[in-house]
Amino acid sequence: MSTQADARGTTGSNPVLGTLFLGMFVMGGAELLVVGVLDVMARDLGVAVSSAGALVTTYALGLAFGGPLLTALTMRLDKRTVLAGALVLFVLGTVVAVTTTSFGLLLACRALTGAAAGLYDATAFAVALASVPPERAGRAIAVVISGVSVSAALGVPLGTVVGNLLGWRGTFAAVIVLACAALAAAMTLVPSVPAAEGSAASQARHAFAPRVLAVLGLCFLVFASTYAALTYIVPFLAETTGVSGAAAGAFLLAYGAATAIGSFGGGRFADRNAGGTLVAGTAGCALTLLALCVLGANPVVVAVAMLAWGLCVFGMAPALQYRVVSLAGPGGGLAQSLPASAINTGVAAGSFAGGAAIDRFSVQAAFLTALGIAVAAFAVAAATRRLAPSPAGEPMPASQQVG
Repeated sequence: MSTQADARGTTGSNPVLGTLFLGMFVMGGAELLVVGVLDVMARDLGVAVSSAGALVTTYALGLAFGGPLLTALTMRLDKRTVLAGALVLFVLGTVVAVTTTSFGLLLACRALTGAAAGLYDATAFAVALASVPPERAGRAIAVVISGVSVSAALGVPLGTVVGNLLGWRGTFAAVIVLACAALAAAMTLVPSVPAAEGSAASQARHAFAPRVLAVLGLCFLVFASTYAALTYIVPFLAETTGVSGAAAGAFLLAYGAATAIGSFGGGRFADRNAGGTLVAGTAGCALTLLALCVLGANPVVVAVAMLAWGLCVFGMAPALQYRVVSLAGPGGGLAQSLPASAINTGVAAGSFAGGAAIDRFSVQAAFLTALGIAVAAFAVAAATRRLAPSPAGEPMPASQQVG
């Protein structure tokens, strides 16, 4: 217990949170890098680009379903051991992926590394919360989430450039090096964190309680709304705003920078009032999507709206994680893995819904679809704002407390 108590000091937690940030940066980059080198991978593997797109889907499915399964199976283990094991599994899967010429085996490796990423995500949140005082829980969550948003804003564009220069295998070789660095840091800097209390079955009763499922539904809606539009932002910019090529890239870079800033800053709002943050954030998303739908022909309005959109979406991310874990009470150990599953399912559903709208109508229809989902998300955020953190008489274990 003394090790954990020491880790809760603000200064002592900095190396731990930095290590977790690095691991999440690697995991987030591995998921998103494929998008930037998809055409290169398709040519190298001798498959159509549409078929290569399954490499994104299998990773997301591995994370959404494999992550919670592995989390349940490893619940009784020390969290530092689980972190290291997740990184080892991720490295092994990526090594096989880089060296194989079989598209089928590559798909299997993507599912495996996605599951490892889901396990790492859940464990990283548990370690982060155990490393800080309860009043800093939201900010600790924000640091972990920021690893993904920064990888999207910076790592993916850089990886795309490297991929086109050295090939996709060279890009993922760099991912392996970074993952090994994260593994070394985890073994050196992360203290022992005791296993969560209770069996997987007992935790599941709390982790899947109706109040938790309601906020998981909100996670789903927020990212379904986002990706119903964001997936098709490039054709929207070209057809509606009249922006393409390098100029479109600048708009996307601005959005990426806003997501990174939002995920860092959102932690403080989560600590102050997580429920209120979700109401304000969903309202902001709906308003920015409305601006894009109505004033999408104005490049200045679109640029401002995309900045605000990125800030709102990822400014909510720490509060979403915070709410799910706190509402799960004694089931917080298992619940750590569930927001990522809900988010990835929302990403897939949103992309599908936006694509269906475009196929039937136009690219603007995808943004109207996103707006409709955002309004539904606002309603759910308002309805769940005052849900109680945990059942009466069932205090959260100290290792899971988030305030």
